Amino acid sequence: MDEKLGYSIAYQAEIEAMTAALKLQDELPQTPARSLLGVVAKLEIVAGADRDIDDPTEFPWPHIASILDDLKEITGSLPLEQPDRSAIDADCRRYRAMAADLVLQTKTENLST
Repeated sequence: MDEKLGYSIAYQAEIEAMTAALKLQDELPQTPARSLLGVVAKLEIVAGADRDIDDPTEFPWPHIASILDDLKEITGSLPLEQPDRSAIDADCRRYRAMAADLVLQTKTENLST
């Protein structure tokens, strides 16, 4: 039972994290780029989203990737800054806690009905 509960919590934590990422992605169109590197950053996000598309080799994805490559040639690539590991760990703990609360609340509600 502990293993099943652990899986449920991990699965829900993944959903919470993906939801947060999608909310940031939804804000992208309203976020103005303030430089060519900002445009590159926005295109990196869009091009990275092609993993969720049926066929990333079809129009417009190869074209977007080509434009992104052109912009990187002109401006240079984005700086490769790695987020502080403690910030990532804190996010993971937060999503796990949110998931645990939700899963345990659902289990409690199911037991009471």
